[in-house]
Amino acid sequence: MHSSNHVDVLIIGAGLSGIGAACHLTRDAPQHSFLVLERRARIGGTWDLFRYPGVRSDSDMYTLGYKFRPWRGTKVLADGPSIRAYIQDTADEYGVTERIRFQRKVVSASWCTDDGLWTVEVADEVTGDAETYTSRFLIGSTGYYNYDAGYRPDFEGEERFAGQVVHPQQWPEDLEYAGKRVVVIGSGATAITLVPEMAKTAAHVTMLQRSPTYVLAVPETDPVAAVLTRFRVPAPVTYKLGRVRNIALQRGVYDLSRHRPALARAMMLKAAGLQLGPKVDLSHFTPTYDPWDERLCVVPNGDLFRSLRKGSASVVTDHIETFTEGGIRLRSGEEIPADIVVTATGLEVQLVGGVRVEVDGRPVETRDRVIYKGVMIDGVPNAMVILGYTNASWTLKADLASEYFCRLLNHMDRKGHTRVVAQAGPQDRSTESAMGSALQSGYIKRADGVMPRQGTRKPWKVLDNYYRDAIALRHGAVADATLQFSDQPVAASPQVRRRAEQAG
Repeated sequence: MHSSNHVDVLIIGAGLSGIGAACHLTRDAPQHSFLVLERRARIGGTWDLFRYPGVRSDSDMYTLGYKFRPWRGTKVLADGPSIRAYIQDTADEYGVTERIRFQRKVVSASWCTDDGLWTVEVADEVTGDAETYTSRFLIGSTGYYNYDAGYRPDFEGEERFAGQVVHPQQWPEDLEYAGKRVVVIGSGATAITLVPEMAKTAAHVTMLQRSPTYVLAVPETDPVAAVLTRFRVPAPVTYKLGRVRNIALQRGVYDLSRHRPALARAMMLKAAGLQLGPKVDLSHFTPTYDPWDERLCVVPNGDLFRSLRKGSASVVTDHIETFTEGGIRLRSGEEIPADIVVTATGLEVQLVGGVRVEVDGRPVETRDRVIYKGVMIDGVPNAMVILGYTNASWTLKADLASEYFCRLLNHMDRKGHTRVVAQAGPQDRSTESAMGSALQSGYIKRADGVMPRQGTRKPWKVLDNYYRDAIALRHGAVADATLQFSDQPVAASPQVRRRAEQAG
């Protein structure tokens, strides 16, 4: 084991959240050493994993990008390779790339109060060797889903199907769909991205959904940014203006949907109807639930609607009765012929990448814990979990969480503290998931089994509101009655102790 395997801060995951956390450390707490452990061979996380046709963001880049580094472009929704390049360039610019250990699978993380250290067991997936890392602090920045497998329901008769069945999370590089009949099962962000992209060359693409989703068309290029760029307004100024505007727009749409759902619904259905025209039945885009009971979907320049108008794609709302040799038979009796079926059926949820976490030898069951300010798990010392927003761009919350963590580190340095733990009392605990009860999406319900709880009051309530979180995390007091600090000396790392024993 190398002596460099001991650092102040160990970050798990080199995706959007992990790279952001590392950059914040270099900016706001540069006195602390850190390493990033990443299971994949490249930076990017989600944006390196997903390779399906047309993969793109479902959040605008002014708010999906980092606060501290402008997204240089005028596209509202960027494609996956461009987002991955943005994360890579950010890591390079801030000197983070050389501090990443790639193809390292984190198996377990154990906190020892006596030593004041985390011990993290890792498997090198290239050599098969086991490695041990130690750190004073731990950051889990792996998102909340399983990278190994997506959510995949069992379908009756699937074994009879003569064609190919693929999940977007494991997209085959050699999949040839030109001239083929394709059925995409699902109606979420992945499905509405795949359908218009595959329809460009497929014989026909059918989007098969159990229930409709609210789908909004947004401009492919930000018209305001295009004008500002033409007049040579500096990119950081354009980015800041666009970011402020889009944060307000996101919040405005969400608040309107929650407080005036009938009005929001009428507006969204009217907009969808105008996009679809008279040839496509609006009922396929008329959900039974209110806006933002499930996450809204957006399409650049209405590309999904355009493919439906052209007839290169169609949408069917029904339940699957069984797969057949040549396609899918529905409950209504209709059969949809298919050569390829894409199961865009969602994500398999897990926390901290499935890592086994222990505190003083006792396993941490995350569902039994309460989350503090949306960033720390009660009873788990010197650790943070980054969970982005479900009702806005992920990075807005990830940025705030990392800023808060750096403020916490600097506060502890000034006060001479070595340990911090958020401790909830019985009166603080509730049964509601940290992901809240407002959203009824399938993955939100599946997440209930692993997500920590939110509490009955501040600071245990998850706000899901950027403006309120910014006050609490960026400007609020670091120390409060909930946090318990300790000045206990930190033991030398196992590497240092071993060298001392050898010298002695």
